[in-house]
Amino acid sequence: MRQRYLALFTLVASLPAGAMTFQTRVENVAWKVEGDQFECRLIQPIDGFGSGEFVRRAGEQPTFQLRSDSNVLGAGSATLLAAAAPWQPGRGDINLGAVHMARTGVLFTSSQGQASRLINGLLDGRSTVVRNYRGEGGRPMEVHVMPVSFAKAYSDYQLCAAKLLPMNYDQIRQTQVGFPGGGIELDSSARARLDVLLDYLKADPTVNRIELNGHSDNSGNRLTNRDTSRRRALAVADYLKAHGVPEEQISVRFHGERYPLAKNNSAANRARNRRVNIQLERVTPVEKPVEKPVEKPAAQVPPTAPAPAAATPTLTPTTPAAAATPSAPTKS
Repeated sequence: MRQRYLALFTLVASLPAGAMTFQTRVENVAWKVEGDQFECRLIQPIDGFGSGEFVRRAGEQPTFQLRSDSNVLGAGSATLLAAAAPWQPGRGDINLGAVHMARTGVLFTSSQGQASRLINGLLDGRSTVVRNYRGEGGRPMEVHVMPVSFAKAYSDYQLCAAKLLPMNYDQIRQTQVGFPGGGIELDSSARARLDVLLDYLKADPTVNRIELNGHSDNSGNRLTNRDTSRRRALAVADYLKAHGVPEEQISVRFHGERYPLAKNNSAANRARNRRVNIQLERVTPVEKPVEKPVEKPAAQVPPTAPAPAAATPTLTPTTPAAAATPSAPTKS
């Protein structure tokens, strides 16, 4: 292992003459795994440039992304390589084809096939290399993702990937369950499909609307077919509600034979047309404006009547005639 590390220090000597290279020093190489039920990332920071990342979404295989906030390589075409290590004499680089570089952010996303070959190369000691010739005077410029400690990091990445949901939102947002037998009961295949959908709904509460559209073939009359498509959509709705989906999030429509997937000219085609289409949506709740309480006008207090003025006492003048007359002495 020490010989491999020492060989990595001599890597620059094997680069195209005058190549400007971005890579992390061997002793500082570090991988980190990030993820949840929806996506896993295996990341190697690249000193002075950005990062190289293997990204795996739920329901998909990994892709490789190169990220940079200031892409010194420039926009345009570049070559993706699984480059042989100096301690692997006789091995040449594996050219995985051209990629188109953006100016900033995610510079490119590889195909799943390219990512698979890059992973196998890193496990085999190869570096992931992005090369172009846009430097001054056609000077080659390269970004390297190093294979140091990749096996342990990839093992941790696989543990993360094992916890991913079976499908991502783009895959599951429009799905369907079939009724190949011609009835209205959910068979085991339909229930399994709905269980996958329920697992996703539990993990992603941002999905808050489910539209169900029931369909039939043309075997019966129109009224019968319309009722059959209604009962199929209701069977799906009942299954979802029984497993915790709020009824107010579900809308049901039924169309009978009006919208076939295929012409009703064979048993196989008629079986395809007996279905319920399911569409998931993320609807932003409309917030009602907060109504301010109406302020009642203050009660009008009637003006207080002024208190009556105090009565002024009337003085009656005493005349001499009205004066008391002394009483005569009483004779006993």
